[in-house]
Amino acid sequence: QVQLVESGGGLVQAGGSLRLSCVASGLTFSDYPMGWFRQAPGKEREFVATITRTSSYTDYGDSVKGRFAISRVNYKNTLYLQMNDLKPEDTAVYYCAAHSRRYGLTSRRLADYDTWGQGTQVTVSS
Repeated sequence: QVQLVESGGGLVQAGGSLRLSCVASGLTFSDYPMGWFRQAPGKEREFVATITRTSSYTDYGDSVKGRFAISRVNYKNTLYLQMNDLKPEDTAVYYCAAHSRRYGLTSRRLADYDTWGQGTQVTVSS
């Protein structure tokens, strides 16, 4: 059974930092590109960041570029999202996701990911 479990969310003041973690099980983690997405109340789920299997390439949504950093430690089956200089508009449920294609390329498209975690809430107060 493939499972992704996020943690690390919480309430933080604007300008603060949080680090999200996502632990994978039931799949060969190092074989898959991974991504982070988020969904704010009343809005569609949107792309945040993605990373290749070997961490050789990362990509970010325009709204988080320069503030967020995605990383992974394959031997720990863990994906991370370091979030700095948080803003109230970053408030959302954050989801990690595994790409649907083993050895696939990174993608910004939700449809290219078929395994999702349950999400972790991030709330940024002004």
